[in-house]
Amino acid sequence: MDVTVELTDTSNKFIINNIYPLYLHDLSGIWGWKPNSFGIFEEDDTKTLNDQNKVFDIWWEKPTILFPYLIRVDGITAGFAMVATPPYTYGSEFYMNEFFVMKPFRGKDVAEKAATLVFDKHVGSWEIQTNPTDRNKRAQAFWRKTVNHYASDLQAQELVDLRDDNEKLVFQFDSKRS
Repeated sequence: MDVTVELTDTSNKFIINNIYPLYLHDLSGIWGWKPNSFGIFEEDDTKTLNDQNKVFDIWWEKPTILFPYLIRVDGITAGFAMVATPPYTYGSEFYMNEFFVMKPFRGKDVAEKAATLVFDKHVGSWEIQTNPTDRNKRAQAFWRKTVNHYASDLQAQELVDLRDDNEKLVFQFDSKRS
């Protein structure tokens, strides 16, 4: 399997917009979210997926600060990785804001390969956050394994901390390679 990550622009952002509701559906099982009265996973009165997608236009308006990547397997869209830099981080140089691999590509090392490719594109200090509860053991194990493999010769930290008033499992490491 050939796993690639490619930076998106306004001409192909619709692909991320297409799969974003699948990501929110996956997260609903972890965070206990329910869709609003219009069937959209938002807490407000967002009525359409088109309206929901407008919120994410910022990802393509700040190309030197925000980096929306498509993950592909043998040319087929498999997921996305959304990387932020200051001022959208928590003290690190890079923050994995969103990361999603669709179910047909899970359990095949696609996610770890994609995450590694993204880390290599942005050399510096990183932070990744995930839900620390028992409902999220799979993601916790994935990030623990991936960060430890990637940063095996570097110091990686794992801690539980508050981020935006929510308790998160936080992984911090430096992607600088010698």
